Amino acid sequence: MPFSNLKLSTSLQELLKKNNYSKPTPIQEQVIPLVLEQKDIMAQAQTGSGKTASFVLPILELLSQNPTEGKRKIKVLVLTPTRELTLQVAEAFSFFGQALTQKPKVVSVIGGEGIGDQIYAIQKGCDVVVATSGRFLDVLSKKQMTLKHLEFLVLDEADKMLNLGFSEELDAILEAIPNKRQNLLFSATYPEKMLEIASKVTQEAIRVTVADETPTVSKIEQRVIEVNPQNRGPLLRYLLKKEKYKSVLVFMANKRATDNIAEKFRKRGYLAESFHGDLSQEDRNYTIEQFKKKKIQVLFTTDIISRGLHIEGIDCVINFDLPRSPADYIHRIGRTGRAGESGVAISFIGHEEQAHFKVIEKRSQIKLEREQIKGYELKGEAPKREKGPAPVKGKKKSKKDKLREAKAKKEAKS
Repeated sequence: MPFSNLKLSTSLQELLKKNNYSKPTPIQEQVIPLVLEQKDIMAQAQTGSGKTASFVLPILELLSQNPTEGKRKIKVLVLTPTRELTLQVAEAFSFFGQALTQKPKVVSVIGGEGIGDQIYAIQKGCDVVVATSGRFLDVLSKKQMTLKHLEFLVLDEADKMLNLGFSEELDAILEAIPNKRQNLLFSATYPEKMLEIASKVTQEAIRVTVADETPTVSKIEQRVIEVNPQNRGPLLRYLLKKEKYKSVLVFMANKRATDNIAEKFRKRGYLAESFHGDLSQEDRNYTIEQFKKKKIQVLFTTDIISRGLHIEGIDCVINFDLPRSPADYIHRIGRTGRAGESGVAISFIGHEEQAHFKVIEKRSQIKLEREQIKGYELKGEAPKREKGPAPVKGKKKSKKDKLREAKAKKEAKS
């Protein structure tokens, strides 16, 4: 199906064609018509599926049909889990908004930047606010903006917000916006907690599910190399030299390890940097831009970059440390092999990661052959696990008891 079948304006279609958007992705094909019909949506789609355009394009189309007279008013609020995704979504609104006669004014609201400047930008008048929920609440508490004209609420990568205490933040936001609005929720998964949050936002949403991302990673060559932890750095250097990768994303377990290994690689002459949540926003923006421009060859990062961000031309993803969840494995390796290109994903595993990687394989519906590289072979044996004391019947607290205790502690503090 071409974009011309989706009832978008001629000007939007021309912009899409000019920028080589030939046909919509499955999520765009299903969601765009429903948004144009002003339906609430609960869409399940993985990162890299084209979901940003699936809500940006129809929202812009609807805004263009009812242009604002005088000072711009906030009509669209998009909430995302990370600063980087916030900036990317805001950029998408500005980019596609070029096609409109009345180009949208877009404001990004994120931590790490001056809140005064963000409030001033909103007060000057804007159509679209894209924000992380915490900073948006900070701005909201200043009582210097009105949301009474809001028409669209979008939650992007909603399941990723669950770990950030998002439920309580969402309650405060929902109290501040009109009850009558169009709600668009996008999430890679809909666990029970996510469904609870969705029910707060809308009771009338149409469910849209795009096939799991697992089949699409067939374009990615997946490898598993067995190696001892102390040899992972040397093995990575060997692979960089042998394969001549120009753009490599390396996932690490924590921020400290990310900084330490990036420093070691720089001392050896590599164009290497670290990326994680403790960096200033200015440094985060600069690092991403340099990586996109291929001025950084090896970017060591935490899972902060595993979802949402679109960076073209990543040759290889390395799981230096395995992700905690199988779902995150798919998100990580999906950073390469994008836009129809091929890519390589390599996971390092030692004795202690064998069982966890089998779980990843099972959940991801894959089975990979273990490799060993000469000179970096896995040595030693798996450490024997000592059994802990047997549980005593009747002594283990039930979930209900734990919840009661947590509630009591919370009430005591307040």
